[in-house]
Amino acid sequence: MNHRRTAPALLVLAALAALTGCAGAAAPAAGPAAKVTETGAPAPKVSVAPLPRSEPVRVRVPAAGVDTGPVLKLGLAGDGTVEVPSEADAERIGWYDKGVTPGETGPAVLIGHFDTARGPAVLKNVAKVRVGDEITVARADGTEAVFRVRELEQVDKKEFPTRKVYGDTERPELRLITCGGELVDGHRPDNIILYADLVTRAA
Repeated sequence: MNHRRTAPALLVLAALAALTGCAGAAAPAAGPAAKVTETGAPAPKVSVAPLPRSEPVRVRVPAAGVDTGPVLKLGLAGDGTVEVPSEADAERIGWYDKGVTPGETGPAVLIGHFDTARGPAVLKNVAKVRVGDEITVARADGTEAVFRVRELEQVDKKEFPTRKVYGDTERPELRLITCGGELVDGHRPDNIILYADLVTRAA
């Protein structure tokens, strides 16, 4: 299946830069900031044959104590920005369903809260993740796609690296995105992005 973006799709890509509202409209509860302080050198990319399309149903990130499902489907909001999980779904991770599924060629994108106005959320321990840690995505067809973290990045939401996150890739990759940084006027000003490569596929 060809996942090359057409010209209209590139306009959508520009809108994706607004994936920043991890906490929604409400101010998140006060608490320690999620901050990536040591990313290490990016791990070398690996090459594993891609999987066919199959939607994600569960996500495990052992280093961050995450084991959650079912996975939410996230599309585009009315203003053209990427949806984020609601506060009621703060303990679940969402998948941007306009893109590829985890394991297909291209960048599959998962999104979860660090915290909300109700308190800590599913990715509250994201700062514990290091280069080389694994993220496992169980898929609806019964297979599992195992990704290894290659790079961690913390960026101001105003400087969100849209093309780096959503742009086409030649291999199966994963992005896991949440919020971070010290609270400013009740909101986290940064995004934390984990970039990972498919390293194993299992039935």
